[in-house]
Amino acid sequence: MTTDRADAVAETRRFNRFYTRVAGFLDEKLTHSRFTLTEARVIFELANRDAPVASGIARDLGLDPAYLARLLKKFAAAGLVERSRSDVDGRRRDLALTPAGRTAFDELQARADAEMGALLEPVPARDLPGLGRAMRAIARILGPRAAPAVALRAHRPGDVGWVISRQGALYAEEYDWDITFEALVAEIGAAFIRNFRADREGCWIAELDGERAGAVLLVRDSDETAKLRLLHVESWARGHGLGTMLVDACIAKARAAGYRRLVLWTNDVLVSARGIYQAAGFRLVEEERHHSFGKDLVGQNWELDL
Repeated sequence: MTTDRADAVAETRRFNRFYTRVAGFLDEKLTHSRFTLTEARVIFELANRDAPVASGIARDLGLDPAYLARLLKKFAAAGLVERSRSDVDGRRRDLALTPAGRTAFDELQARADAEMGALLEPVPARDLPGLGRAMRAIARILGPRAAPAVALRAHRPGDVGWVISRQGALYAEEYDWDITFEALVAEIGAAFIRNFRADREGCWIAELDGERAGAVLLVRDSDETAKLRLLHVESWARGHGLGTMLVDACIAKARAAGYRRLVLWTNDVLVSARGIYQAAGFRLVEEERHHSFGKDLVGQNWELDL
């Protein structure tokens, strides 16, 4: 086992011990309702699935099918659940909450929200977004490998600062560039914010499952020429086509704004980015050796006629 993997195992076990105590507290409170914890979990599943079936609920909750069947029979007798023949498969019986069952679910939901609200009450408001991001990251990394939700959006307050921070960190980690690169990115970001023209410029943030995963800027250079700047995709989000989506958005905006040419400056070590530019139709027009960011590099100028 590598050192990184061993560290991850140890950290995950520490987190499990911590969260087991938290979850135990919540479970104990929830059982103060008229339902046991297992009964409540089944009701939650019935309320949140499209055409739920017993086999799927038993599998996903790790319940013995016979035990689940007895629970469902109990719910049916109490008027909480009803069964109907599936429109898709006549051999299957779909489950659904009755109006009384929906009322029971709403009560459980309100109780769960109240208990979680009490747990989070001492947490400072400034820490809540970070808590949400951490929970989504855990679910993304450890959850089923389903196709992630991909989205592009315009920048919001704080996004350009995030771009500066992530570019400085990523290029230090991946290429060992020094802090003077972060200074350059900060200058570009500050100028973009200060001089931003919504009709002729843009910043796009790529999101993967709701998390910021990459970005690009379109900046006016002259009436006829725009610059593509600060393209990056987070290492954990690569392989989903985000870089291409960001470049395509930049090109589309440049065309719509009436520019005749889109240019960019990069370095030959950024192989993946250069591949995206080439695939989008950019052509290499100039190369020059330089010493920047603590490294000997080959700078490249690329252009795209619009």
